[in-house]
Amino acid sequence: MSSLKPPSPEWLDRYYGRDEQTLYTGRVSVTGGEAGHGRASGVVRSDDGALEVDLRLPGTLGGEGGGTNPEQLLAAAYASCFHGAMTLLAMRAGVKLVDARLDVAVNFSRDPVDGLFLLSARIDVHLPGIDRGFAAELIRNTERICPYAKMFRQGIEHVVALAPESSPLPGDD
Repeated sequence: MSSLKPPSPEWLDRYYGRDEQTLYTGRVSVTGGEAGHGRASGVVRSDDGALEVDLRLPGTLGGEGGGTNPEQLLAAAYASCFHGAMTLLAMRAGVKLVDARLDVAVNFSRDPVDGLFLLSARIDVHLPGIDRGFAAELIRNTERICPYAKMFRQGIEHVVALAPESSPLPGDD
């Protein structure tokens, strides 16, 4: 019997601080692998060792395939976070979701504005046995609280910086 349990719906309680309150930081490193190119042959490793994934360029983009790619990883992250937030909202409303499923597509596309690249995403939410009106409200409310949905809608604060030369790889400390 599994001991895995979802987090408490108390996670939905509002925070009223002045500054962002970091709850967790996921850290990974990507190296170029055999081709020296993160997207085509990279390796992703988390600092805690729980994740190690070979990246491969999909065959549809001219690659060899045989590994995952950034779009699949982003789709997995988006889907799992949205599913979790939706489940907490349903629990708070006293509704148990049974066999809920999210199908997520993240598109890597050509950008008609600058001629380079862009990402877009779509989530199809399957909620068998749930009233359609409640399901639509649940999805709208989940979009308001899921940080991945917020990121896709509003953008994300980010910094890109040159690291110090002596910076160790995550997990090497």
